[in-house]
Amino acid sequence: MTRSSGKPMKVLWSELLPYEFKERLSACPVVYLPLGICEPHGQISAFGLDTLKAEWLCVEAAKRVGGIVAPSLGYHIHESGYHARWLEEVVGEEQAHMTGMPPHVLLHFFLYQLRAFVGAGFQSIVILTGHGGGNELDLRRVSDAFSRETGVAIIVSTDAQLVRDQYQGDHAGRYEISQLMFLRPELIDFSQLWRQTEVGAGGRLALGEDATEASGEQGARIMEACLAQLCEVVTKQSASVQHKENLIKPRLLSYEETENIWQQAKFMGPWNTSLPHADQKTVSETSQWKFFEYHKL
Repeated sequence: MTRSSGKPMKVLWSELLPYEFKERLSACPVVYLPLGICEPHGQISAFGLDTLKAEWLCVEAAKRVGGIVAPSLGYHIHESGYHARWLEEVVGEEQAHMTGMPPHVLLHFFLYQLRAFVGAGFQSIVILTGHGGGNELDLRRVSDAFSRETGVAIIVSTDAQLVRDQYQGDHAGRYEISQLMFLRPELIDFSQLWRQTEVGAGGRLALGEDATEASGEQGARIMEACLAQLCEVVTKQSASVQHKENLIKPRLLSYEETENIWQQAKFMGPWNTSLPHADQKTVSETSQWKFFEYHKL
């Protein structure tokens, strides 16, 4: 998709010149924030799968229905709460090589990203995380507190939630590995499967049991379905804020105002990512993940 000048369409905030930013903002005051993480997806896959799929969807949606894509956040919550037992099961005592962050750090920073978006003039915010499984619930909690205070509309979703009526999401299985085989096939190498039995390589590293059933064709269908749904959701939200009476005046919230929102979000109790699920087994006392099972900050 190109401009009339023949130049590729620019939608990344980091690449736009000031006048280009203002033009896109005026045409469609929507900002997209792709979220992901570096975490193991087996011996066969690149660590950044979650971030890469979120980035692609946000960029393609901005090209199709308008808006600007903010710099990606490639760090996410992943050791604490219910993650701890899962990591013990699928990674064990091996190195996970993750860009994991504790809830109180990641979510606090996330709130200040929302603050930056409103200060820049956006009327609508789309949060798309490729790393889900429950983390998105805490992102929604912070977003809801921010929306109540500012009036800005915020969508929070995972890619799998966009197509849950069509596909079953997974972790490094047929669903996710297919996605990356479509997006960046050079980042999948099935010839490395043998390394899960190699001493010191890390074992299976959370690879799904049906990963070898993945294909680029399946990935294309999944990603196009995700994109179509994302575009539909964004278009509906954009329509609801385009009327002048609904427009929010751009304003850079003070630190004190932002901290008040943070306290509102915290007041609702423990973060979803702070505690194990009720049906999970207790993390072994000798596991490296035991320390993170209950997050108390």
